[in-house]
Amino acid sequence: MENTSCSNLDNGNMLIEVIVKIGLQRIDIQERVTVEMLLDSSAIKLVISSEFTRKWRFKRKKIERPIYIRNINSFFNKKRSIKYMIEVNIYYQ
Repeated sequence: MENTSCSNLDNGNMLIEVIVKIGLQRIDIQERVTVEMLLDSSAIKLVISSEFTRKWRFKRKKIERPIYIRNINSFFNKKRSIKYMIEVNIYYQ
């Protein structure tokens, strides 16, 4: 199985997204999970959904100040913010 996949626009233009398979290792019990991740070259932070962290029982730590997210139109998303962090080891083949 390949570790990356790409999607192209219908009109033959180049790449619009790159999906990468990575492994996440929980620090507290050394358990690993393999996931598909969207590679975003303009991202300044690594973000994972709170639903995912609850499902896989990652140990979450509350951060001092929430990080507010900007929508695609550059306005802050008033309903959502990042309030927790997790520590993981990331593996890529």
